[in-house]
Amino acid sequence: MRKRFQSIRQSRRDFLQKAAVTAAIAASPLGASGAQERRVNKIGLQLYSLRQEMAADFEGTLEQLAEIGFTEMEFAGYHGKSPAEVRRILDGFGLTSPATHVQLNAIRQDLEREIDIAATLGQQYIVVPSLPGDERSLDDYQRHAETLNRAGEKTREAGITMGYHNHAFEFEFQEQGRIGYDILTSQTDPELVVFEMDLFWAEEAGYDPAFYFLRYPGRFPMLHVKDRSYNGEMADVGRGYMDFNKVFSYATPGGFKHYFIEHDNPSDGINSVAYSYNTVRNLRFSSSYQLPF
Repeated sequence: MRKRFQSIRQSRRDFLQKAAVTAAIAASPLGASGAQERRVNKIGLQLYSLRQEMAADFEGTLEQLAEIGFTEMEFAGYHGKSPAEVRRILDGFGLTSPATHVQLNAIRQDLEREIDIAATLGQQYIVVPSLPGDERSLDDYQRHAETLNRAGEKTREAGITMGYHNHAFEFEFQEQGRIGYDILTSQTDPELVVFEMDLFWAEEAGYDPAFYFLRYPGRFPMLHVKDRSYNGEMADVGRGYMDFNKVFSYATPGGFKHYFIEHDNPSDGINSVAYSYNTVRNLRFSSSYQLPF
């Protein structure tokens, strides 16, 4: 009976997704046009992937990443460095930092400080990376959407946009059959809040992110490019089964601008992210996409 109930909920979810995407496409000027071959010109890294290396040798690690060919760094902490010092190091290696991850409590408690740091580093996005484990009810998601909107109003004054990064839990069913991620996407202002789609966690949750790229066009300027092995673990990009050519083909409707490679626990540190970099660098994908149903 439980499996049957889950199947019914899954079918309902799929139906609602398809209906919403169809309506969005009908109302949007976006569409699958003539195919052109594309590539990712600027490849970034979420530095959480090398948090131990960064803690041990902040400047040396960034230098190695620049030598590999990375151009964009997404931070998840600065390991005791001042914003001015971080900016000096980035500039010295020809690197930029379009985005940073900032915990929700820091947004609530001292957003002005986070805005000042982001402005010093030239960051365009302040991204909330997750939600507290005890704040994931239907009512909580609605409050989080309000928090993101209010924060977005303040960051916009500094030319910075608020963002949200998903895991898998946001796609779980809440009361009334609703999904947390749907609340965040539908109840935040598109002018104030964008989203960073983590491809691994969407896959883990059993969701095709293309539904969201089409339903909310232009709201996904950032991706976390993460691969998944057949045993369900994270993998270096290119060592798993995920079809990045397909995902990247939604670049136009999704609004992709920044492709941040990430691996929470790479097996071989800098060599692992170098392998992922080379995979993404060599990808060639179509500008024409298929409807995900």
